[in-house]
Amino acid sequence: MTESKDSKQAMIEAGVHFGYSKRTAHPSMAPYVYGLKNGVSIFDLDKTQEQLDNITAFLSETVKSGKVVFCGSKNEARTIVRKAAEETHMPYVTTRWIGGTFTNWAEISKRVAKLERMTAERERGDFSKYTKKEQLKMDREINKLEKYYSGLLGMKEMPKALIVVDPKEEEVAVTEARNKNIPVIAIASSDCDVTGISHVVPGNDSSPASIELLITALKKAIKA
Repeated sequence: MTESKDSKQAMIEAGVHFGYSKRTAHPSMAPYVYGLKNGVSIFDLDKTQEQLDNITAFLSETVKSGKVVFCGSKNEARTIVRKAAEETHMPYVTTRWIGGTFTNWAEISKRVAKLERMTAERERGDFSKYTKKEQLKMDREINKLEKYYSGLLGMKEMPKALIVVDPKEEEVAVTEARNKNIPVIAIASSDCDVTGISHVVPGNDSSPASIELLITALKKAIKA
């Protein structure tokens, strides 16, 4: 069996080919849809593989000059996205995207730096000079900052690309990336508007198995 057939079979087993119902389909995804089955859009996996091949080549070159940000806040994607980002030493967002993360990075970077500074102070034992009440307050502040910014630690400049799971769910992140001319790589199902998105990975964006398979392909490209 050829590598192409192996890849296609793996995608079938992961349910990558399943989109959403016809009534929710967005016209911009039509080129990637093979047909309908019981009213559900079915993706053309040959096109999905073709897109992946092009995107992995793009990623392999892109990461030579900078970082990419992974973004996936929906429950099905959160753990998978975080793991892939950590394994490739890339920044990530797996909670709510904070408005201005790209478009107001100067301000957001201050909060990231504050988290970095306070965490270092706590680890050095500098908090011991404060009262227990003050320490508790600082711990709570660190926890709040960690929730939204821990994935961005180490990001010192604008990324070279943004990887999102479900651009419909991550609309704010996609809009900010486009405003800053940052290429967007989107794992997108049949209900997504992918107009203006640089690189589309057509496939099931709600199944953990599908998300993991597609994210893994992108992760391998970054590692390579």
